[in-house]
Amino acid sequence: MNLSSRTIAILIALLVAGVLTTYARIGPTLPFREAFLAAGVTVAACFLLLYLSFEALIFREINGIYAGLEHIKRKEFKKLSAKFLFRPEPVKRVRDEILQMAERRQQELDELVRLQALRRDFLADVSHELKTPLFAAQGFVHTILDDEDDDIDLATRRKFLSKAAASLDTLNALVQDLVTIAQLEKGVVRMRRQRFDLIVLVREIFELLEQQAARRGTTVELFPPSLPESGLLVIADRNRIRQVLINLIDNAIKYGRDHGRVVVALIEGSRSVRIAVRDDGSGIAPEHQNRIFERFYRIDKSRSRESGGSGLGLAISKHIVEAHKSTIKVKSTVGEGTTLEFKLSKPKSGLVGS
Repeated sequence: MNLSSRTIAILIALLVAGVLTTYARIGPTLPFREAFLAAGVTVAACFLLLYLSFEALIFREINGIYAGLEHIKRKEFKKLSAKFLFRPEPVKRVRDEILQMAERRQQELDELVRLQALRRDFLADVSHELKTPLFAAQGFVHTILDDEDDDIDLATRRKFLSKAAASLDTLNALVQDLVTIAQLEKGVVRMRRQRFDLIVLVREIFELLEQQAARRGTTVELFPPSLPESGLLVIADRNRIRQVLINLIDNAIKYGRDHGRVVVALIEGSRSVRIAVRDDGSGIAPEHQNRIFERFYRIDKSRSRESGGSGLGLAISKHIVEAHKSTIKVKSTVGEGTTLEFKLSKPKSGLVGS
């Protein structure tokens, strides 16, 4: 049986009034007219008291719950935040708990939707990145295999095979990057920390990327010029930090201006060394700065793989730096350039390097 608050209030009021009127009639003498009037006043008073109590304590709160759920469906969480204060009334506490639970579930649902979209994008990106070098190698090999009349001379065959090998090398590098980032995200890769000279490492990378910088007319500099002759020692996984610096400096050369400057600054502190890689390129817009470390994320979607890389370098660098208890920070102004920086710990005095 579904009874409204008004019906319940009337029934209880009639019951209370009947009991009181019967008592007044049986007890001390009370004229019928006065008893009937007393019953009417009792019914009205009880009705108002109970009806308002039901409305104030229960039904209004239930209506508030439904209204709050509507806000959650519309994702208007800010309108609910001011209402989630401590309330001593049990019904209101239940209301707040229901709304908070519904808000959490809605946010979890939104997060699942976001992760599903990321998963679809990731699968699409992986398929595209794997398909490009694979199809290239396949095309060169099939061209040679389909040449039944030996129309292709030996030099052309070697050229096609070299290009197929280069495509397969690219594919292998991409697979290795995917394996690396998966291991880093799972935390199964252990950093082999050792003491080494950061200045020597940076100069090695300068020599490695010298030809690439020369092709764009880019000057690569170390700052400050007067670094200590005794070296600048840090404690970290040298091979992994080398990988990070190659990614950062390589990106700075690619995305910097033609005939521009790339500066690698090593700033020594009391307990750490801050490494900053700065270019003078077009910069990164604010809406992209938090996403450049995502896998396969490219600011300029039109860039080819050759000019933009696989899109995994910064994602791998982020995980390596975080494994060293640091973070990569982005400072960029559109039209002026970008700086990526992180810190490495200095060895404690007396520590023997491996």
